[in-house]
Amino acid sequence: MDFRLIIAIVLASVLLLFLLICYVCFRLTFYTTKKEKQYVEGQIPPGKVYLQYREILNRWEKEVKKFNSEELCIKSFDGLSLRATYYEFSKGAPIEIMFHGYRGSAARDLCGGILRCKRLGRNVITVDQRGAGKSDGNVISFGIKERYDVQSWAKFAYEKFGDKVKLILTGISMGASTVLLASSLELPKTVVGIIADCGYSSAKDIIKKVINGLGLCANLCYPFVRMGGKIFGGFDIEKTSPEKEMKDCKIPVIFLHGDEDEFVPKEMSQKNYGACNSAKEMVLIEGAGHGLAYAFDQEKYLKALKDFEKYYQF
Repeated sequence: MDFRLIIAIVLASVLLLFLLICYVCFRLTFYTTKKEKQYVEGQIPPGKVYLQYREILNRWEKEVKKFNSEELCIKSFDGLSLRATYYEFSKGAPIEIMFHGYRGSAARDLCGGILRCKRLGRNVITVDQRGAGKSDGNVISFGIKERYDVQSWAKFAYEKFGDKVKLILTGISMGASTVLLASSLELPKTVVGIIADCGYSSAKDIIKKVINGLGLCANLCYPFVRMGGKIFGGFDIEKTSPEKEMKDCKIPVIFLHGDEDEFVPKEMSQKNYGACNSAKEMVLIEGAGHGLAYAFDQEKYLKALKDFEKYYQF
């Protein structure tokens, strides 16, 4: 056999193997199937830490179903239909536009946030992010594309509710990082604050942490994950990060984080807080796990938000 042909076959095999590994990493990290997007009543996030909260999370879900609501839909910058639900508790009150976490949905992750808004006298729009819930798409980009969806929802709310209604961008976990990423974009003048609950400082950091947690070598595996996003998802997860965008933030931000969060370490919120150049507060909820700060200590959480609102006059 011709030596050059052998070399060509070897190189082609190596390339195919590389692409295959990248594709597997893309599917595992960034892709959501139709079945995965479907929410089942009573569903809670995976992980032992949530089992002891099943009762309260399910109760919150049942309470929220009793509220009157309005279904909303917008088109994303790249043509996806994005869907959300609006709950009005007090006409003309500030509206929180709320974003859920990685592989979550508004129905699964945001019922506590809806009830919290009711207690604070705020209205709320709960968004199904692209690739989740009732929204179109099958790709999660860890906020790289989703930040423009935050911008679109803020503009939609401004046009729908007018220039007298204050808007607050709120997120939990990946949703928190997404609203932080959006903070440096052009937003309506009525966006007066950001609530970031247990967000990560960069997609790279959180992905490498998860890889290490699986007992794999992050330095070896991560490049395949990143290339999978580039080749098959059309985005680079290192294009920017919440920590980087905080340097250009001009909107007051309150960072909240459970100090026993084993998924997104509290140090990631502290990094974002340290980088933030706008008015800011950092609140640690002692004893709370990932995404459970409000469920663990509702009164401390509410007081922190009330004090933040009062000080910055939302």
